[in-house]
Amino acid sequence: MSELDLERAICAAADLKEGECRGFTVGAGDWPLQGLVVKLPGRIVAFRNVCPHAGHPLNLRPNDFLSPDGMLIMCHSHGALFEKSTGLCVAGPCQGRHLRPIAIEVASGVVLLAGEDDPAG
Repeated sequence: MSELDLERAICAAADLKEGECRGFTVGAGDWPLQGLVVKLPGRIVAFRNVCPHAGHPLNLRPNDFLSPDGMLIMCHSHGALFEKSTGLCVAGPCQGRHLRPIAIEVASGVVLLAGEDDPAG
């Protein structure tokens, strides 16, 4: 087993509950990579924490990414709603656009950036 690159670590997979969204920041400096992970049945997906409508973070409070019923990701500034599995905007000012996915992998129980995304931004 190879050693984990902790600079690319997002969180422990076991810490995520099904349906939950959690924000993360990887990297340092003025433009670290900011995203969110979502645990779905049988897989974990990640997106950049940037609304395609206005270009700002989706959440106003830490880890507050979901609609009131918990079924969709929500931009808390303008109310856009996104599918958890695909990041497709299904309602709001950016309908039809997508959240930008982040490639991840799970190794030794840790969710990691898969290498395509640069933690520096």
